[in-house]
Amino acid sequence: MLVLKFGGTSVGSPQAIRSLVSIVQDAEHSGRVRLVVVSAFSKVTDTLIDMAKKAEAGDRIFTTMVSALKSRHLDTVSALIPSQDQQSVQLYIDEQCAHLEHILNGVAAIGELSPKTLDLVMSFGERLSAFIIAQVFSSSGQKAEYLDARQVVRTDDQFGSARFLPEETYPRIQAYLTTHEALQIATGFIGSTADGKTTTLGRGGSDLSAAIFGAAIGAKEIEIYTDVDGILTSDPKLVPNAFRIESISYQEAMELSHFGAKVLHPPTVRPALEKGIPIRIRNTFNPSCRGTLIANQVPPSTYPVRGISSMRDIALIRIQGSGMVGVAGFSSRLFSCLARKKINIILITQASSEYSICFAVLPKDALQAAAAIKEEFEAEIAHGAIDAPVIEKDLSIVAVVGERMKSTPGIAGKVFHALGRNGINIVAIAQGSSELNISAVISRLDEGKALNAIHDAFFLAGLRTVNLFLVGTGLIGGTLLQQIATQQEVLADEHKIRINLIGVANSKKMRFDLQGIDPAKVQELLEQGEPMNLDEFINRMKHLNLPNSAFCDCTAADQVPERYLEILQSAIPVVTPNKRANSGALAYYHALTGYSRERGIPYLYETTVCAGLPVISTIHDLALSGDRIRRLEAVLSGTLSYIFNNFDGSVPFSALVRQAKEKGYTEPDPRDDLNAMDAARKALILARECGMNIEFDQVHIDPILPPSCLAAPTVDAFFAELEKADSLFEERRQKAAAQGKALRYVAVIEDGKARLSLREEPAQSPFRSLVDADNIVVITSDRYSVLPMVIKGPGAGAQVTAGGVFADIVRIARTLV
Repeated sequence: MLVLKFGGTSVGSPQAIRSLVSIVQDAEHSGRVRLVVVSAFSKVTDTLIDMAKKAEAGDRIFTTMVSALKSRHLDTVSALIPSQDQQSVQLYIDEQCAHLEHILNGVAAIGELSPKTLDLVMSFGERLSAFIIAQVFSSSGQKAEYLDARQVVRTDDQFGSARFLPEETYPRIQAYLTTHEALQIATGFIGSTADGKTTTLGRGGSDLSAAIFGAAIGAKEIEIYTDVDGILTSDPKLVPNAFRIESISYQEAMELSHFGAKVLHPPTVRPALEKGIPIRIRNTFNPSCRGTLIANQVPPSTYPVRGISSMRDIALIRIQGSGMVGVAGFSSRLFSCLARKKINIILITQASSEYSICFAVLPKDALQAAAAIKEEFEAEIAHGAIDAPVIEKDLSIVAVVGERMKSTPGIAGKVFHALGRNGINIVAIAQGSSELNISAVISRLDEGKALNAIHDAFFLAGLRTVNLFLVGTGLIGGTLLQQIATQQEVLADEHKIRINLIGVANSKKMRFDLQGIDPAKVQELLEQGEPMNLDEFINRMKHLNLPNSAFCDCTAADQVPERYLEILQSAIPVVTPNKRANSGALAYYHALTGYSRERGIPYLYETTVCAGLPVISTIHDLALSGDRIRRLEAVLSGTLSYIFNNFDGSVPFSALVRQAKEKGYTEPDPRDDLNAMDAARKALILARECGMNIEFDQVHIDPILPPSCLAAPTVDAFFAELEKADSLFEERRQKAAAQGKALRYVAVIEDGKARLSLREEPAQSPFRSLVDADNIVVITSDRYSVLPMVIKGPGAGAQVTAGGVFADIVRIARTLV
């Protein structure tokens, strides 16, 4: 024997009601359903509350609202019931709506809406829907009767959220059904007191009604139909990756529903739990799906947790003071004074020091709770033994639920790492000794971000998603996008890493898409984007508040690096090949690296020096392992490397520079490379990474070019001046060659100083091994003193630089849970 319950969306339209009838009469259910519980039509209860409040305020628009309500139900009758069977239903609707309007006229006359009257007004939704649906069944050929639950469900008189009385309710249901053999279509949500006053079981109480009827008749199963396929691992409106849970224990369901799981009303499972009756959550609009089974004994989850839920809006009240420490009965007084005011406490946490207690309540109860505490502890507060209660609002609770948690070490660590890694501050924590639930109080603004971060950590089978925001789609940024597009599937399939491009911008346009932007189509999509505004780009990235976000700057501009600290402070990692931040003011460099280190928010800039070569990471590793770098020598400019590697006298120096420009090795104005400023910035970054606190103006740069070349007004004029200097360069080359040496422009970092100069290198020098545009870094340290460490390879070029940036983005993914 089954009891079925259909929620508001499941009776929200004629087509939905047809689906309801079809389910009850299909092969799976035919002959097995004893009773169907229905809610009011979708949104009707809200409308009833609204019209009641309008009446209380003296707004006569409630009469128009009653007429609209009547029309909606009559339209449903016309759509579902043959005309010859409609008269009795129409008459019932007329009578009920006239009665409703009469009640509302009374409310308007006295200008007061009591909880008792509001319960009576709200009851009309279920009374209308159940009567109509019973007639729909009868007109379809299946005998069915309307059951007004007020006849059988007895409650106390706590109007608005009445408690049903099982010792009186169960016998009444059993007796009623003994004399009514037809299929019963019962009103959910409502009951009555012993003296016949209409009560409601609280919002969502139709679920409880189904459990009450199921428990009364000893149903084999209770099926609750809604508009989703069952209980999901999290709220799909907030967590797009949420998926259906096959089965769940009563205890787990209670925990999830208490903390906001929308498909189940919190008290629903209690009557079924007491009778050991399974509950199944199913989808009216996808009846082939078996939904989620709630039972005493269910297979263990394949995941360490069963689900993640949240309560969106709570207030936290904190009371503290030395007068609490070691005082017996303090907690009893505290919670007794709240109980007297009928204030429900959602969560409690107390430090072992006994110096403070905090607890969560609904925001509407916060002020009353604080007043009750002040009244109870008036003397203690007056004498300073305890502080006046403090209220914190705009908070949410996130709850991680699962029976396997008690046998799986590291669950709490995984939860808090996921939150901390995403910059989500935890205001309070609670975990019961059963280890079934870990709850954290956080800012309401972080609710969705927290749910997604924790959900990814536990349910995505190791898949780690980085939500990427990229500024700069030029040579390096464009190459990076090509590499991401090419490698996406391999990363996801083989390495369980997903790069989800959420926002992208160039100097003119920007574009955002929460579903992800195809990296292979960025250039054409940007043409349809909105005008680029860096402030707006960063603000939108922050306000989206996505978990596991990362910001990548592939520009060479100054404006973007100026925002790095702000971005890091929003718990968003930064990846960049842009040298401006780390070669700028020393204080800013320390602010960035210090904040990253202290807060654990990655700031990755490997490609600021030597493109994709692992120079900075190697320096970090040496320092971490206790080694000390004594001297660092390097060729840091791919352009200068190419020029001097090929300066063998076969062509004049000026011709070699022209050749480098034609190959794309130099900037449009080669002086931007030959002035060695770029190499100097890289040297400064390396010096700082080695622990030297120096500013850019402390880096000594021996000039390569004569002053006349630097002063030339145009590029053409520069080359004319450079040709005049060819003999000087050739003379210096020949002098070095006569000693078996060659010219190389080398940076030396030693004894707290950094210097760049054109040196004559002997044949055995590692700098003579360079080819084309290679970079090289030679590290002499305590451990590498006899034979220095050499890092050598391509130090420039879009492919290797973008590849290094890509590697840093993947490195961020690896820091995720």
